[in-house]
Amino acid sequence: MPAVGLQEKSFLHASSVASEGGKNFFKTLDARIEAVDSLLTVGLDPHIADLPSPASAESAFAFCERIIKETLPFTCCYKPNSAFFEAFGSKGLQALERVCALIPRDVPILLDAKRGDIGSTAQAYASAAFDAFKADAVTVNAYMGRDAVRPFLSFRNKGVFVLVKTSNQSSNEFQTLPVGVEPSSGAQVPLYVQMARLCNDLAQECVSDEGSPPLAGKSPRQNASGGGVGLVVGATDVEALREVRKACPHLYILAPGVGAQGADLEEALSAGLCKDGKGMLIPVSRGISRAENLSAQANAYREQINEVRRRIVQQYQES
Repeated sequence: MPAVGLQEKSFLHASSVASEGGKNFFKTLDARIEAVDSLLTVGLDPHIADLPSPASAESAFAFCERIIKETLPFTCCYKPNSAFFEAFGSKGLQALERVCALIPRDVPILLDAKRGDIGSTAQAYASAAFDAFKADAVTVNAYMGRDAVRPFLSFRNKGVFVLVKTSNQSSNEFQTLPVGVEPSSGAQVPLYVQMARLCNDLAQECVSDEGSPPLAGKSPRQNASGGGVGLVVGATDVEALREVRKACPHLYILAPGVGAQGADLEEALSAGLCKDGKGMLIPVSRGISRAENLSAQANAYREQINEVRRRIVQQYQES
């Protein structure tokens, strides 16, 4: 398939007009998913090892530009990882800004920055993500509690994806530790479930575009514009995905681990997908960027996801 032509800075991204009543992140995401029939989220991770030597901010930009051109018809969202740009200092941050400007306005940008602070510091991190880089959503570490999330939610129409159960092997050192007991059953509540419940509470606080009460009978992802909440749950832990989906029936889950980390796609989607066939984002970075044919690889991932997705939705409909 021929590459989709792009011209640098030729698009005014939707996030740049969010403060003036731009589209809500989750509504834009839903529309994009339907437009391209895809849950695939393409990661933009310019690893130094993948760049021509000597690696530079400019080569990082060119690396991402090629990925965007080749994968645009197949992705519902782009996820640039800020760390790989920060590694090049101020020029790297400029490259990140240019990369975000390349992405068409109807394709959401989820900045993977994993910020985790409170007060004015968190407010500054949020301003960097949403005002400077024009991202539509950002990943956040809520170890410091809801005070680490609320500054990001104060940005109208933006999304926040909170780390709940991560895909790395050492995540169980803390994230599965019991932090409470279920009153009804006496079962222990692990930290990641408590974090998911916190996110559900934060989603309830979000107010709709129309000024109606929180949620107003709709799912948070469809109705949040004072700020919308999503979750990060590794596809490598199917049981955690299942428990988080039970705790948060409507929130979007970003589920890393498919591709290079070897998570089972069918098990992950079965555990986390909503009945409408949405509610999950499947990020793939190296599995696409290191392929010989980026377009073919992205399309293959999309079709693989959709095959499983349709089967699960059909099972829901028949049950």
